[in-house]
Amino acid sequence: MFPQKSPPPPGYGQPPLQPYASDVSSPRIASWSSGLCDCCLDIPTCCLTFWCPCIIFGQIAEIVDKGNTSCGTHGAIYTVINLLTGCGCLYSCGNRTKMRRQYNLPEEPTNDCCVHFCCESCALCQEYRELQHRGFDMSIGWQGNMERMVPNTGVQIPPIAHGGMNR
Repeated sequence: MFPQKSPPPPGYGQPPLQPYASDVSSPRIASWSSGLCDCCLDIPTCCLTFWCPCIIFGQIAEIVDKGNTSCGTHGAIYTVINLLTGCGCLYSCGNRTKMRRQYNLPEEPTNDCCVHFCCESCALCQEYRELQHRGFDMSIGWQGNMERMVPNTGVQIPPIAHGGMNR
């Protein structure tokens, strides 16, 4: 008449098993190479960031974006957002989040949007210094840095001879 209920699966109602200590891995959080307010460590970058943040932001964003979008494009988008709304920090805070995740950096002293909203210039300077500390030459962009990092193997590839006149 009535369908029979199936028995509960084994372990039903029991607390979940705890993983072995060796199974639990917590990624080590690195720290920023310099503080948010250490802008005076690099006066030329500090001045450029204060007077023309679109250049510094474009350089940072191209490296963080791994060259998918050029420095000029990022800088232009940042400038347009700043001119239309005055809130370029909305664009740059997302870039800081992406950079933090790539390098496993802590979200400090507060969340990324607050850092960029309250002190845009300091945040951009800190990000610029961090990428320099990690070995990037900000003036040559992503492609230049990748070419610089590839070891010179000494192998040369001969030019390709295109078909033409035959005997």
